[in-house]
Amino acid sequence: MAATETATSLLEEIRGCKVCASALSAGPRPVVQFSDASRLVIVGQAPSSRVHQTGVPWNDASGERLRQWTGLTAQEFYDPDKVALMPMGFCYPGRGKSGDLPPRPECARLWHERVLAVLAKRRLTLLVGFHAQVRYADRRRTLTDRVKDFRSREPGFFSLPHPSWRGTLWMKRNSWFASELLPTLRAAVRDALEDRPLQP
Repeated sequence: MAATETATSLLEEIRGCKVCASALSAGPRPVVQFSDASRLVIVGQAPSSRVHQTGVPWNDASGERLRQWTGLTAQEFYDPDKVALMPMGFCYPGRGKSGDLPPRPECARLWHERVLAVLAKRRLTLLVGFHAQVRYADRRRTLTDRVKDFRSREPGFFSLPHPSWRGTLWMKRNSWFASELLPTLRAAVRDALEDRPLQP
């Protein structure tokens, strides 16, 4: 990373990326949001086909649910000075036999370290879904175990299930998620946005 790299120049470089163009059936369209002031980082999976079409991150039912979970308004969520949206794959990966394909692996290797380097040093990171947690959390544990361990988590991190319709049954089976984790998560999100010390 160049010593003079800024969030603005990095964002421009990412949006022009075509590294995976030959592997993307819908073509490259990196969808990402951040600034050097972002204090909440949401590491998701990859854009959906709707997000690819609109260019607006989390512009689907999953995004609506994620905003409910965090207590963020749409205005807060889409303010890069508050929230960085950094998926594991920046482009829509295309459709597979049982849903969207996994995120392309090139993005995290190429861009994540550089993005994190330009963000606010004191920040809260939400690891949303399996792919984000495999890279940034304990990959030996199940998703349920990682999410359930929210009270003894590393300060500055939360592991969350993906907020898609597929998670509905999981949430019914794990009622503690809504009753115990979400209030703790919303308080931590508010602390991060108001630059208060992050609590374990």
